Amino acid sequence: MYGSPYSSTARKIMLLGSGELGKEVIIEAQRLGIETIAVDRYEHAPAMQVAHRSHVIDMLDPEALRELILKETPDLIVPEIEAIATSALVELEQEGWNVIPTARAALLTMDREGIRRLAAEKLGLPTAPYRFADTLDELKAAVAELGTPCVIKPIMSSSGKGQSVCKTEVDAEACWQYAMDGGRAKKQRVIVEGFVRFDSEITLLTVRSASGTSFCAPIGHVQKDGDYIESWQPHDMTAQQIAEAEAIARAVTDELGGFGIYGVELFLTKEGVLFSEVSPRPHDTGMVTMATQDLSEFALHARAILGFPIPTIRLLTPGATYTLKADRDSDTFQIDGLAHALAVPNTQVRVFGKPVTKPGRRMAVALSTADDAEQARALAKQAAQSLTIRYE
Repeated sequence: MYGSPYSSTARKIMLLGSGELGKEVIIEAQRLGIETIAVDRYEHAPAMQVAHRSHVIDMLDPEALRELILKETPDLIVPEIEAIATSALVELEQEGWNVIPTARAALLTMDREGIRRLAAEKLGLPTAPYRFADTLDELKAAVAELGTPCVIKPIMSSSGKGQSVCKTEVDAEACWQYAMDGGRAKKQRVIVEGFVRFDSEITLLTVRSASGTSFCAPIGHVQKDGDYIESWQPHDMTAQQIAEAEAIARAVTDELGGFGIYGVELFLTKEGVLFSEVSPRPHDTGMVTMATQDLSEFALHARAILGFPIPTIRLLTPGATYTLKADRDSDTFQIDGLAHALAVPNTQVRVFGKPVTKPGRRMAVALSTADDAEQARALAKQAAQSLTIRYE
């Protein structure tokens, strides 16, 4: 039992990171009567615009993070991004605070080394071959060993920042610098992955709750420079592929534990399903579930973290998303073309309300439904390409 927001008996959620995904989590939590607190490193982030209150802090500063949590005393601490002082979350959890899904999950998935070693070396899950490098010379040696092309990523980044394909050994130095520029939390370390020739790439949304483990229908997606451009649900898979994907997702999420939704990224190859990455929170490609499922990934996350049961997850219709991205820095811009986008049949648009644009930053998404995923993809692309960002 719990009271109304702002009352002494309210149940409170603190969201660490307040982007477009967090905005939807806050809305779903509020539908269940929860008091919500949005935190980010900049003012007027999307989730702040709908939360009961908000704070701006450096979330990589463990003392600032601890001070705010002790001040607000949330019932649930819900990380929404990777760039958080996870060491503080581990200490707070040991002191009795409830971190979603767990502080260990936030810690391990924050950096690609932790989660890759867990998946491949502890759990024995199939992955691409990989090496780690702390210097340019180590990177060159790893590239020579794994061969080209290969993929180079900072061990800590988000939305594809700092990720590149090294096509020849000559490109290694440029890839190293790109990774250094795009990484977070001042970590000068990269992962080098052997190039996987996959048929497709999917997200398997995996929900851990009081009801056990549940799976959403697989979501296909297309990425560019490590960040998603479009997604669709369901993605066509064989019964064998689904079984392999669910087994991998169950193994890694059981190991990480806690309640909530995980976005498990997988490669479908001719040799089988490979583990790629996992996020212990709603996934950007999963925005499609706002149009396709009876309960979106955000509704599922809110229910799960609050300890409520999860019913059978129903896919109501095939659907797809397509993103609108900025191409420059600006704090004076407008999004145009909404009327044309909304005139596309069976289509919705979400404008995120971010206060500034940056190159490659997602500013809106179109969501469309149809009789099959391919038709939905065409509609979502048409709608998104009707939108433009006008800079002043």
